[in-house]
Amino acid sequence: MPVLLAIGLAASGVVGILGFWAYYGDRLLGESFSYLVLFGSIVLVCLSLYGGHLNRALLRSLAVPLALWALGSAFVLFLGFAHGGAETPLATAATRFSHPLPPDNEIPRFFADWFFANGHDGVPAIFPGEWHSSDRPPLQVGYALSQRPFGWDGDGLSYQVLGVVLQQLWIVGLWALLLAARIGRVTRGLVMATALVSALTIVNAFFVWPKLLPAAMLLAVAALVTTPLWSEVRRSLWAAALIAGLCGLAMLGHGSSVFGIVPLALLAAYRGLPSLRWLGVGLAVGAVLMGSWAAFQKYDDPPGNRLTKWTLASALAIDDRSTSEAVVDAYDEAGVGGTIDNKVENFETMVGGVAAWDTLENAVRSGDIGEIARAFRSVFFFYLLPSLGLLLLAPVAMAIARVRGPRHGAEWSFALTCFAVFALGSVVWGLLVFGGPEDRTLVHISSYLLPLLGVAGAIAGLRATFPRFALGLAGAAVLLTLALYAPALDPPSDSAYSPLYLLLAAAGLAGFAIVAMREDEADKPQAAVDPSGFRPTDAAAVGAAAGGEPSRSGR
Repeated sequence: MPVLLAIGLAASGVVGILGFWAYYGDRLLGESFSYLVLFGSIVLVCLSLYGGHLNRALLRSLAVPLALWALGSAFVLFLGFAHGGAETPLATAATRFSHPLPPDNEIPRFFADWFFANGHDGVPAIFPGEWHSSDRPPLQVGYALSQRPFGWDGDGLSYQVLGVVLQQLWIVGLWALLLAARIGRVTRGLVMATALVSALTIVNAFFVWPKLLPAAMLLAVAALVTTPLWSEVRRSLWAAALIAGLCGLAMLGHGSSVFGIVPLALLAAYRGLPSLRWLGVGLAVGAVLMGSWAAFQKYDDPPGNRLTKWTLASALAIDDRSTSEAVVDAYDEAGVGGTIDNKVENFETMVGGVAAWDTLENAVRSGDIGEIARAFRSVFFFYLLPSLGLLLLAPVAMAIARVRGPRHGAEWSFALTCFAVFALGSVVWGLLVFGGPEDRTLVHISSYLLPLLGVAGAIAGLRATFPRFALGLAGAAVLLTLALYAPALDPPSDSAYSPLYLLLAAAGLAGFAIVAMREDEADKPQAAVDPSGFRPTDAAAVGAAAGGEPSRSGR
């Protein structure tokens, strides 16, 4: 199952990026590609269902993440528009769950419209703020282009719905990771529900800048490299192509994905290096995906390095320097002392520090409930550790339990692995970001893989140590998040709460929790030999599905 879900996410991403290149080549070619994908998918589904002799248990297992994805998308959409604003969806999304955000959620739609109309004729238009098309990776643009022939409106609602559905693909990636880690049913359901109703996903799934979408790809990578599956997939050249493809697609979704890729690569190397041929296949796949985009940046709409210079050199001014030149100049100017101060400030920013405390203190002193809610939303949006909220109690509880005696089991190991990637990624992030007043390590410039793993690790760790307390804490976290984000603090003018939308949002959340908690085929005991077909938890079947040799050690 994890391998199949990773393949599904990779295939989805490939369709998205091919959609970009098809429309870039020619509008007729792009529209032909869109219809080919639609009707080709229908044909493949029919052939698989009626001629593929698929195992019914496998189909039931695949239906679970599909249902979770649909229900999670419905929950965010209906909660987001619960106080109106559907007639101006992108503007509503910029204020519904957060302080007023910049128009970054409109950038993919802007360039999708331009490439749909112009293809490769001329230099792409510049988005307000002097953003070139080459400044932002094109994955979400490609998804939008691939859907243009099937209905598009002028107010952006079609794009908003599409954007929410794309961001919610993290659900599929996290489900794959939890299955691969062999997490128990209750723990798996708690992780999924807590992640869905968290500040990170509610805000960033509705404000559809392309940041949760690449996190979905990296969660699928984590399912393959941080779990028992790694012993199988590191022997398969097909798996090398799959992992490299997912990493490349994550980078084509957002460049901050590098802060998630590096810790995953380090952990994979620690768990067992693959062969040179494996690495060669991976590099070749990555070169194809990233090389084509790099060529576009250099030759079609140069320079394409604005965000890179901003992140690595705190260079906000638009100039002709290369990224390496900007980085060298920035560190020369800062010197050793300034560089150390910047890195220290980076890590202080991750924990919130004085800034987060001052924000909350000032709001509490005002005595205004709305201001207090805004302050908490702001702190959760900007600062990595505070964004975990009540889940910060999990490492403390795990430490107490560890002092009492050794701990074992899949959930304990999974929690430690999640925290290891979280910590490694935070260190890499803090060291690579230049730092300074205009370039601090705020959550939205990192990979969203890290906070999602933080949530998963916290719940799994609590379930491995204090299972009843885990149930209570997860429930409290969900209720507090709903209390904080359900109200519309800055509603659109002449709007009111929609009882129907609130009811549909509640139904989506309830359905999500029920499906996430249900027993999966992977939870059922398996016979030593299953003549009916593929067994999701059988290591030999997983190895064969990934293109490798069957394991001789069984499970």
